[in-house]
Amino acid sequence: MNVYFKDGSVATKNLTPGISVYGEELIKEDVEYRIWNPRRSKLAAALLNGLENLDIQDNSKIMYLGASTGTTVSHISDIAVNGRVYAVEFSPTTAKKLVQLSRQRPNIAPILGDATKPKEYLNIVEKADLVYCDVAQPTQSELFMRNMNLFAKDDGIGFLMIKARSIDVVQKPKKIFKEQEKKLKEKGFRIIEKVKLEPYEKDHIAFLVEKNF
Repeated sequence: MNVYFKDGSVATKNLTPGISVYGEELIKEDVEYRIWNPRRSKLAAALLNGLENLDIQDNSKIMYLGASTGTTVSHISDIAVNGRVYAVEFSPTTAKKLVQLSRQRPNIAPILGDATKPKEYLNIVEKADLVYCDVAQPTQSELFMRNMNLFAKDDGIGFLMIKARSIDVVQKPKKIFKEQEKKLKEKGFRIIEKVKLEPYEKDHIAFLVEKNF
């Protein structure tokens, strides 16, 4: 995976040299790198916290749920330089920024859509090597599994960001994480790896999974 660790930071090789997406630092060496801010991107936080088994190839197809303005999407775009990132976002206002980003980065395909209704964009997305989900709502595990079942290749993997406070503001995060892990296993998914995101994100955990059926 084309990810680089530099002086305690994580970075990606800039697909669009000279252009910063969200104000991140650009470092020019033999090529130009973009410093990946772990307080702006949960995937960067997971990588800095030891995530080992996520492998995005330069030609990977990625389904990204909850793309927002494209901070993390842009770094995945750097990695899957010859692939495609299908970036699903529910907010029309936010999706406009994704469209602007896709004009600079042709491997990003912005989709205005509801991740809880994946059949609405079923006919415009190809099978994915990776289904990435960062949607902060109570049914985040369920919508992730629906999208995995529809879009993941047979050997595809999934990456799910769980935000405990979006599921229940009263229960302890540790209990919520266990409950969500149990849901995944009961529906036939195997946990490859799990990484907590402190100190970058409070009460978050990331699950890397694969189909086990």
